[in-house]
Amino acid sequence: MTGAWNDYNDAESQTSYDLIPKGTIVPVRMTIKPGGYDDPAQGWTGGYATHNDTTGSVYLNAEFVILEGPFAKRKVWSLIGLRSLKGPEWGNMGRSFVRGILNSSRGLSDKDNSPQAQAARRINGFADLDGIEFLAKIDVGKDANGDPKNDIRFAVAPNNKDWETFKTGGGLWTPSQSAAAPTATAQPTANVSTETQPAANPNRPSWAQ
Repeated sequence: MTGAWNDYNDAESQTSYDLIPKGTIVPVRMTIKPGGYDDPAQGWTGGYATHNDTTGSVYLNAEFVILEGPFAKRKVWSLIGLRSLKGPEWGNMGRSFVRGILNSSRGLSDKDNSPQAQAARRINGFADLDGIEFLAKIDVGKDANGDPKNDIRFAVAPNNKDWETFKTGGGLWTPSQSAAAPTATAQPTANVSTETQPAANPNRPSWAQ
């Protein structure tokens, strides 16, 4: 029971967090903050992408919640690049990161090029990434003011030594078996109104359904 609206004596004290050490391996759940930007020609539909009107860049605004361990419930925020007017590098980095996320989430070695693995690396839309869980390596970058901040730029797959380090260290998280075999293979069409998205994703924003 909270007190009077103007009496903050019973409010919980603020919690100050130090940076999570660079290189820490943690399981995370990623959600996407919808930016409302669509480009059906690129398959970017559902309103998940964000467009920066100043730079012209397009990205996914991602939030990662740590699922277990000493940093459980801590949040990290990162951008996943889709397009930059400066060239293809940022978008390619974003594609590599998403490939890593799918490998990690679905328990795939990056070297596995079997038909099943290739199918598991395809998505029907960004809704498939909203709520996905994977094993991540914590990095340290800089915020807009130049101050250090935690970042996530690398997803740990089974072929990476950090995967075994996490497991032998007592980590409980395991890949999602249900995600290893996508039920649909249709690609997004240019007609947003007829786009088919997985109906079972509870994290998809209600306005985008």
